[in-house]
Amino acid sequence: MKRRGLLSLLCGASLWSLAARAQQAMPVVGFLHKGAFAATRPHVRAFWAGMEQGGFAELRNVGAEYRWADGHDELLPSLAMELVRQDVAVIIVGGGDNAVTAAKRATETIATVFVSGSDPVRSGIVASLSHPGGNITGVTLASTELLAKRLEILHELAPELDVTALVNPRNPNIGVQLQYLTEAAKRIGIPVQIVNAVGETDFGPALEQVGQGQHAALLVANDGFLNGQRDRLVALTARLAIPAAFGIRDFVEAGGLVSYGPSLVEAYRQVGTYVGRILKGEKPGDLPVQHPVEFELAINLKTANLLGLKIPPSLLAAADEVIE
Repeated sequence: MKRRGLLSLLCGASLWSLAARAQQAMPVVGFLHKGAFAATRPHVRAFWAGMEQGGFAELRNVGAEYRWADGHDELLPSLAMELVRQDVAVIIVGGGDNAVTAAKRATETIATVFVSGSDPVRSGIVASLSHPGGNITGVTLASTELLAKRLEILHELAPELDVTALVNPRNPNIGVQLQYLTEAAKRIGIPVQIVNAVGETDFGPALEQVGQGQHAALLVANDGFLNGQRDRLVALTARLAIPAAFGIRDFVEAGGLVSYGPSLVEAYRQVGTYVGRILKGEKPGDLPVQHPVEFELAINLKTANLLGLKIPPSLLAAADEVIE
């Protein structure tokens, strides 16, 4: 469940000796993520690409400690404390609000830079987006309009579909998301049902209920917890033959039908540039929480064919990635 030691992405899994690190005066950054190494590899690479813009490269002038929880939230507090005990200069956090909260509780002094799927002000991570204060800043992927946008995409894909939205009612900004969704549904002229999921055991019953409809389709809300359930959600929608729209491209790469949302790769590159600035002396609390600068539409044609759906040419033309 843990990946210990120092892991060089350039060399695969080379180990960096603690003794050698102590002999060299270089800062060390800590990477804490709820997910697994294999799934986050592109994001870590993007982070180092952002760091390179500031003149930093792993093992050349900065070291790294990596901790992955492999989907086990209960491990996050202890993994965060491990990084604190390693006396890292900055902690990079991804994989949802539970990971961010674990890092925030572990230290009030070590600079922390996050990627969060929720509104960090509503969830209590920072006091303000423009001036977060304290030791923490990052990139928020929260965009309340995206759920409504995915409804429009599903409707364009197949106007006859009966749409159900899967939401986490504990998400601090779910009310605003549903407000935009309701407005979009009225504008399009279609009803949308809502089902809740707050834990892993909720998915089966919730999606079985969705799958009973003859023209059922699933819309997955913006949420760090739901984003962390990629494999489970994709497998369930495939078994029930439900067209589904997700928030991040990873779902489509795993077999989901369509996604529209911010680019996680770009978000981690943004985090890398922030960490570089912090290592050069800037305070995290003075760096505004950033919003995504890139949004992606991804479509899986193989999944569409299995579901008997024909993708409209307008969607294919607008897609940033089409998986065949």
